[in-house]
Amino acid sequence: MSTAGAGQPESLFDDAAAEAEEGAAPLAVRMRPRSLDEVAGQAHLTGAGSPLRKLAEHDAPMSLLLWGPPGTGKTTLAYVVSRVTRRRFVELSAVSAGVKDVRAAIEAARTQLGLTGTQTVLFIDEVHRFNKAQQDALLPAVENRWVSFIGATTENPSFSVVGPLMSRSLLLTLRPLGDDDMRAVIDRALADDRGLAGAVGLGEGVADQLIRVAGGDARRALTYLEAAALGLPPGEVIGLAALERAVDRAAVRYDRAGDQHYDVISAFIKSIRGSDADAALHYLARMIEAGEDPRFIARRLIVHASEDVGMADPSALQVAVAAAQAVEFVGLPEARINLAQAVIHLSLAPKSNAVIRAIGAAQGDVQAGLAGPVPAHLRDSSYRGAARLGHGRGYRYPHDYPEGVIPQAYAPDEVAGRRYYEPTRHGAEARYAERSERIREILGRGDGGEAGDPSPAG
Repeated sequence: MSTAGAGQPESLFDDAAAEAEEGAAPLAVRMRPRSLDEVAGQAHLTGAGSPLRKLAEHDAPMSLLLWGPPGTGKTTLAYVVSRVTRRRFVELSAVSAGVKDVRAAIEAARTQLGLTGTQTVLFIDEVHRFNKAQQDALLPAVENRWVSFIGATTENPSFSVVGPLMSRSLLLTLRPLGDDDMRAVIDRALADDRGLAGAVGLGEGVADQLIRVAGGDARRALTYLEAAALGLPPGEVIGLAALERAVDRAAVRYDRAGDQHYDVISAFIKSIRGSDADAALHYLARMIEAGEDPRFIARRLIVHASEDVGMADPSALQVAVAAAQAVEFVGLPEARINLAQAVIHLSLAPKSNAVIRAIGAAQGDVQAGLAGPVPAHLRDSSYRGAARLGHGRGYRYPHDYPEGVIPQAYAPDEVAGRRYYEPTRHGAEARYAERSERIREILGRGDGGEAGDPSPAG
């Protein structure tokens, strides 16, 4: 925990500046923004009229929860707020701090406030790692405004932060930095006197590769840039090979907006459809290493859980949706494990395209004009006058019958007897195939035509 003398606002910016003068601070520290205007990629939080800017400009007591992926600027925002408001800055890490440390920091803040009127920003990094008792220890200080509390978390606070602390704090969500924002961070580090001051340049394609391997993490991008520039003479240009050596990762030839993007995702899906889990995992790894948006990957898995697996393994859709939720809650790099599990499940699952063929055939009929009136006995009979129109008359409630399925017409006459869902005998769908046939026999549609065959059931 950092300390400050009485009446002296404390900020780690001052420490960073001192280190920079000695050439000791890492590039990512030297380039840390000193004002809200320098913060990249979070305009929705730092723009004119935003809650954060209002809090900072009016020097108001505040309690904030900053939620976002690593390297998006959570700690930076806390530093900037303490700097522009001229408050003491005290940082604790939930990894190493306990209740005793929290209470000591709060007591010191109360003392400073009482003796000198100096307010304190208490920043808790990875606050989601605090247990309930540790989080509860913050409540009196937050409630009484003894400190301006700022908590940073990479996990959804709705699940990891206690309700009383959530209700007393303003939740601000940070977004992963886009390519343009990352490029601006890199360009500033290359040119700024606090950074590399124009000593080195970047060769063709190096900035793009740096953005890919950083994965939206500005701190990581600057760390890699510094490693690649280390020991180079002034005026040298960093080439792709030099960057690869510095980060120990080969450049993945992948353009998120070009042919490689479509070729790789196509091969990925076809490998899952073909039940080759190893090939599918290769393409998954390739996309992750190239910086593909994991949400895009998760969306494709959800689609193909129904398109290529369907009722042959109904749990496949649940697994795919769970992986997508994990991407949102956890983020990369950890969520790569969840995506890999879903890929393996979908690859090894029995396959059926009966679902997509069924909805395709049904839509085809509707688009062809086969959409007659709803049978009278199925129409809404809840409003006054419906009985006079014959709505609901003759409808039989299936639950009143022992079998739960009774002979009764449900489809409009125009499509009576058409069969859209034609289950395979693969995996769990074999059970649904048998049940589907039994139900159709009861309904009087057991000898009906195939999908696309307009002949009614006999």
